[in-house]
Amino acid sequence: MSFSRTILKTSVAAAIFGLAAMPLAVAQDAPKEDKVVAIVNGHEIKVSEVQMATDDIIGQLPDLPPKLRFPFVVEYLIERHLLAQYAVKEGIADTEEYKRRLALYQAKALRDAYFFQKIRPQVTEEEMKAAYDEEAAKLQQTERVRARHILVGTQQEAKDILARLAKGEKFEDLAKQFSLDGSKDYGGDLGYFTQPEMVPEFSKATFALKVGETSNPVKTDFGWHVIRLDDRKQGAAQPYDQVKSAIRNVLLRKKVGETMASIRGASKVEIVDEDLKKYAEDAAKAAKAFQEKQQKTLETGGAAEVIPESTGGKGDLQIQQ
Repeated sequence: MSFSRTILKTSVAAAIFGLAAMPLAVAQDAPKEDKVVAIVNGHEIKVSEVQMATDDIIGQLPDLPPKLRFPFVVEYLIERHLLAQYAVKEGIADTEEYKRRLALYQAKALRDAYFFQKIRPQVTEEEMKAAYDEEAAKLQQTERVRARHILVGTQQEAKDILARLAKGEKFEDLAKQFSLDGSKDYGGDLGYFTQPEMVPEFSKATFALKVGETSNPVKTDFGWHVIRLDDRKQGAAQPYDQVKSAIRNVLLRKKVGETMASIRGASKVEIVDEDLKKYAEDAAKAAKAFQEKQQKTLETGGAAEVIPESTGGKGDLQIQQ
């Protein structure tokens, strides 16, 4: 059962507008020296083509170290051009199947080109640094604690836990054996959290403890808790260079969203299939709710992309607002 107030550990970077295929952080500017790296029956494969292909298939690449990605994509392009050349020889380019695919891929290519030429340049180094400084300042003003707890059904069970702790049994072992929520798999570890994240009764008891101290039984709507405080600290941001690409993705997706809203507002889009129309309306409502929740999270200090950190056993303790 969950009892913490949700502070989402994801950001706007989580595909807000359903544009998961839109290349973001992997994008690179055209190389100054666009040299040829391979030739397939006369067709020259250049560095720029390899970069575009990488952007296009990055999600499909195996877990390769960066230095091996380039030769992998070159081999991918060699096979693509070989098949394309044989398709031309065998008349595939004159078929309706090819023409339908060409129209689809042309729209994708134009969309990607619009993104790289019109949207991506809008996110500047100054804007990324400003976003980082703003979120880092919020975290530096917020005290965070790390605690473990054991959740049981009755006050007597909580007292029994305290008695066993007094006899020298380990908190982690008792949590794994008796706790009723998912944190039991982590020895009751909830990771670090701020006071507003948890329900008032739990937060009040936890933040009143000294490091290493264990609480008396604490009652919430979810049962009885025995809490041990493991650490206190003020928020601290990771170095800018380590989170720069994540911040860029957040800002880029925001720009994409703003651009799409503007374009759709000036366009006529009509869903004519009745069943699809119903699903489209439901999807639009869900997307709006998701966006509002993400924005609320950011406004209340949820800066996970700036300060990624282990959440310990909080996974199934968090509830949706």
